[in-house]
Amino acid sequence: MLQCVRKFAIVPALTISLCSALHGQTLFTCDGRGVSKVDFLKAYGKNNSGEKPTEKSYRDYLDLYIRYKLKVRAAYDMQLDTLPGQRSELQGFRAQVAESYLKDEESLDKLVNEAYVRGQHDIRLAHIFIAVPRNATPADTIKAYQKAQAAYAALKKGKKFSEAVQAFSDDPAAPENAGEIGYISVFTLPYELETLAWSTAPGQFSKPYRSRAGYHIFKNEGERKSLGRIKVAQILLSFPPGATEAQRMAARLKADSVYGQLVAGADFAQQAKLNSGDNLTYQNGGEMPEFGIGRYDSAFEAAAFALDKDGAISRPVLTPFGYHIIKRIYRKPFPQQNTKEAMAMLKQMVINDPRVEVSRKTLLRKIMQQTGYRKAGFPEADLWAFTDSVMLNRPLSAYKGLDNNTVLFSLGSQQYAAKGWLDYALTAKTSRSNAGNRTDKEIFEQYVERSALEYYRNHLEDYNADFAFQLTEFKEGNLLFEVMQRKVWDRASTDSAGLRNYYEAHKGKYWWESSADALLFTCNNAGTAQQLKNKLEGRIADWRQLVDSEGAAVQADSGRYEWAQIPALAKTSFTSGIFTAPISNKTDNTVSFAYILNVYADRSPRNYKDARGFVINDYQLALEDQWIADLRKKYPVNIDEKVFASLPR
Repeated sequence: MLQCVRKFAIVPALTISLCSALHGQTLFTCDGRGVSKVDFLKAYGKNNSGEKPTEKSYRDYLDLYIRYKLKVRAAYDMQLDTLPGQRSELQGFRAQVAESYLKDEESLDKLVNEAYVRGQHDIRLAHIFIAVPRNATPADTIKAYQKAQAAYAALKKGKKFSEAVQAFSDDPAAPENAGEIGYISVFTLPYELETLAWSTAPGQFSKPYRSRAGYHIFKNEGERKSLGRIKVAQILLSFPPGATEAQRMAARLKADSVYGQLVAGADFAQQAKLNSGDNLTYQNGGEMPEFGIGRYDSAFEAAAFALDKDGAISRPVLTPFGYHIIKRIYRKPFPQQNTKEAMAMLKQMVINDPRVEVSRKTLLRKIMQQTGYRKAGFPEADLWAFTDSVMLNRPLSAYKGLDNNTVLFSLGSQQYAAKGWLDYALTAKTSRSNAGNRTDKEIFEQYVERSALEYYRNHLEDYNADFAFQLTEFKEGNLLFEVMQRKVWDRASTDSAGLRNYYEAHKGKYWWESSADALLFTCNNAGTAQQLKNKLEGRIADWRQLVDSEGAAVQADSGRYEWAQIPALAKTSFTSGIFTAPISNKTDNTVSFAYILNVYADRSPRNYKDARGFVINDYQLALEDQWIADLRKKYPVNIDEKVFASLPR
């Protein structure tokens, strides 16, 4: 037990130095190895936050820090870092922590701030869409481009947007909705189209924008303050596409009947299970995921956002899918202030949104630069021909100087040959996700990106000082525990003769202050405490049986305790045979009281058995001090007093 206490008292209180040669001025050397001023200050700052540093506080911490470095040096010399357990724990920690460094925080924060600004208002949008076929020929592409330009020219000449929709748009819904999308909010559209919408001023239309699907022209028909997000449950009385008037009427009558039952007090979740035609939600009481404007049919959204309080239920609402009865669960306004909590929420939304790809691309560009990406000088057309021959099971041993061993690119000190690319291309081209849509060039770019990300992850400590510091901190913290276990804690707890000798040499320091033999009881609440106390009165000899009958609601212990350790009011007069008044423990709301068996009012020496826990702790300190003295002889320490004097105060 004392060993565990010792571990957690030492490890968090100290921080680890990262390769000091990289960090400027050397504060001290340990066996000739420098430890930097920067590393010391980083460690000091983590463990002395909020306190103004003084020469004494620096000096005291420097002593602890040097002791720490000496122990770690000893652990390395004992090759404890090669133990399988040490390596396994380090690899697990590395994998866990590395992901948090594989983000470009600057570009991510930019996306978050952008989402915050855009989220302040909703945009009412209209749309002209010019389709480009999936496997478009050059002629198809030119035709679509010309059509988009013709629509744009017509709008510039004053043609009404709705008329241009009817004349040019390929959207199947255009004849019915005249291009009206309705209101949208941030996170409604794909990021590139959202950007197009928010860059179009109210009352204006955009230039044609090319996406993978085709050309888009947006018109911003007006803006309003954001309605935020909402969570609802629904009961859908559905009818099939192309339903007859009779089918639609039957759904309406059923919806009216269900609504009447709800108004009369029927349970909404139960009615959803019995009647809803929404296969995705009926089993969980009709609850839908939280959503914002622009996600669902405009009539459905209008009815949902019109509900004025949580628990309110709408009348049946008609959409192309049927009649919906909507219950508001909660509504969250979009944050109006960029508080820490609001921005954290938005950041999580950005991370879970495809727009995070923008930040990932920024990170990849930085990775390529940091790792020194170098592409070999081969003609791309030759590589694609060589690749296609392999894909068609007509592998060539070589093609215009290309073979499996040809280096295509390098990252850092690692070279990537054609064989790795061919294996990747074969998997990519035969996967469902490719479906024949991506070219060799696109797949190769993805291969380079994944290779760069993997290389960067595997060598992260070479490129990120904070990660390297954290990794070293964890590694050497584990080494510290291992070496202390071997050199101090195990020896102190098992060296019976040494413990006894230490006690005999120092028995004058181990005393009982005023104390008592007592039974201590801790209960989960005041009621349980009072009930137990009533049962114990007159039956104190049966205390173990009575405690066991209470199960987990009561914990008890017995022994000799100094008066300060016994739960009691400040002015309690300890007398044999009394119960102390119940005391509430604010930390966990439990209630404690004690029964006093015998009282020892005078101070008295502790025998070896009673003092053993204290002796082990003191013996550990003595062993550690002797070990440190030996380490100082083995690994001389030299402090640069001029650098020490320059520490900020």
